[in-house]
Amino acid sequence: MPRRTRITLPGIPLHLIQRGNNRQACFYTDEDYAHYLDWLAEYASKAGCRIHAYVLMTNHVHLLISSERSAAPGEMMKALGQRYVQYVNRVYRRSGTLWEGRYRSCPIQAEAYLLICQRYIELNPVRAGMVEHPADYRWSSYRANAQGEGNTLVQAHELYLALGLDTAAREAAYRELFRYALEPAMIDEIRRATNGNFALGSERFGEQIALVLGRRAMPGKSGRPRKQAEPETDKLFV
Repeated sequence: MPRRTRITLPGIPLHLIQRGNNRQACFYTDEDYAHYLDWLAEYASKAGCRIHAYVLMTNHVHLLISSERSAAPGEMMKALGQRYVQYVNRVYRRSGTLWEGRYRSCPIQAEAYLLICQRYIELNPVRAGMVEHPADYRWSSYRANAQGEGNTLVQAHELYLALGLDTAAREAAYRELFRYALEPAMIDEIRRATNGNFALGSERFGEQIALVLGRRAMPGKSGRPRKQAEPETDKLFV
């Protein structure tokens, strides 16, 4: 069965994951992680993508991004992936593919899922048993979002900015979100949407995206969505 076409829409946050081929390592040293982040910043800027959260694991990458152009995420990931593969092949004298095919992604209903998805991403090292707290892991956006560590790569989403009236209040409110682990059902929902290239949100959110695309955006019966009245553009994706 062919893989579903990725869904990217202007202004809609996107959670994406790219894995190493056969789940093999794609980062070996601190220099590898640092180079990847430097090039991520470069190509995000060129494509017009904003990076809200990220984590670089040993054999895969999670990003939470948004852009005003549908093509921007693909442009960024293509340039970044090629640059990093060239670097790894040269430094480690290897050849062949590094990534497990195309990256996978899901558009996110921001009001309901954006901060949840940020937690999901930044808690990855904890779930993997690598650290006890997300602040202990160097290669994620947690320290920038929760502790104010300088990081020019991370650009706050409007919903993050709404957590408090000033920086200290926002960081405190964000840290409070990490007092409790995500529910297993929520983790499964995020994984299912991302791996399947489906929308992550309410049924209404999925229906609205389906109307725009002319095809289903969530798991369910195949076929074109039923014709409905066009939603008001200023209320789309609420």
